[in-house]
Amino acid sequence: MRSLVTVITCVLLLGTNRSTAETERSIGAKYVKHTFSKSSLIRSGAGAAIQQARNNPREWGRSPTGFGKRLASGLGEHAIKSTIEFGVATARHEELGYRPSGKQGFGPRLKYALMSTVVTRKTTTGKNTFASGRVSGAMGSGFISRLWMPARLRTISSGVATGGVLLSVDAGTHVAREFWPEIRRRRQRR
Repeated sequence: MRSLVTVITCVLLLGTNRSTAETERSIGAKYVKHTFSKSSLIRSGAGAAIQQARNNPREWGRSPTGFGKRLASGLGEHAIKSTIEFGVATARHEELGYRPSGKQGFGPRLKYALMSTVVTRKTTTGKNTFASGRVSGAMGSGFISRLWMPARLRTISSGVATGGVLLSVDAGTHVAREFWPEIRRRRQRR
């Protein structure tokens, strides 16, 4: 595991055309902030609570130990997803994060938010490109997380399903970020 982190760190720092140490530090700072933020802890905790209520995976039981395993699993999935996503996106010069559409109307904005899950912009040209970092991060995390799951969940289909769920969560997050400013304004008027 330590060698995997070392390789990914090298890709992050050496896989770019940026030459200054300051830029490399800012890339590392963005990675650390994204991967180990309060919101990632909250999301992992919420996911663990949902899985605890569903008793999924059932082999872990509904005890506090089972909740701890689910929380650790969620944090591990997030760390792996972020590491792969950040490394691939940096090497391929893809924008990370979500940029609001600036479009008018519900339909076009919803379409943009959902499409931004698999389409992003190149940092070098500004043109649209396949979001290989985001997709590979979700799928890679889905497969790697099978290593600590119970035996019945160590399957390719389970890895693909987990990757799909992670991409769906990204899509939902993008929709929320697209429409949140209007929702917040309406709530403040009350």
